[in-house]
Amino acid sequence: MTETLTLYTNPMSRGRIARWMMEEVGEPYETVILDYGTGMKSPDYLAINPMGKVPALKHGDVVVTEGAAICAYMADMFPDRGLAPPSGNQARGAYYRWLFFAAGPVEAAVTGKALGTLAPEDKAAMAGYGTFDATINALETAVSGRSYICGEQFTAADVYVGSQIGWGLMFGTIDKRPVFEDYVGRLMSRPAAVRAREIDEALMPAKEEPHG
Repeated sequence: MTETLTLYTNPMSRGRIARWMMEEVGEPYETVILDYGTGMKSPDYLAINPMGKVPALKHGDVVVTEGAAICAYMADMFPDRGLAPPSGNQARGAYYRWLFFAAGPVEAAVTGKALGTLAPEDKAAMAGYGTFDATINALETAVSGRSYICGEQFTAADVYVGSQIGWGLMFGTIDKRPVFEDYVGRLMSRPAAVRAREIDEALMPAKEEPHG
């Protein structure tokens, strides 16, 4: 596909996940930075994403929202980059499993912990994540005993899962277990991850100098 790729994002958002994925793919793309006030809630942007949130990706006339979906979409649109196991390969099972696990139970459990809204013990069966501890223990199995989610192949699933774990470690919502720290360390040293961080850091609002 030769249609223009446009990423709608904010450097202080989950859009950083999509930025990293775009850098891994390496295709030229345009960036539209939206603020949390009028930008994300403007009529023009709500026509793209009715949720009024970022990230969103436009690829020609195609619109994709949600970080995990953007990662999966870009891997599929540019298969020569090797960012997803080939269709029909058994590794595709682990790829889908942990990509969607991170976007569902992990996101819900970590956000619930941060907000103090985790399901009470007697209602845990009603929550998709069950309990926070069960979710994090399951997440550990995804990155244990292998370099990446799909073994020795780095994929879009690692972009998303790694971002979730990295933020959890940074903000204290995920335990600093050695396996998590080792996994994130491998990912964050990737050239595309470094480039993505540098781009977003340069777009961060300037900090005011302290007044004496």
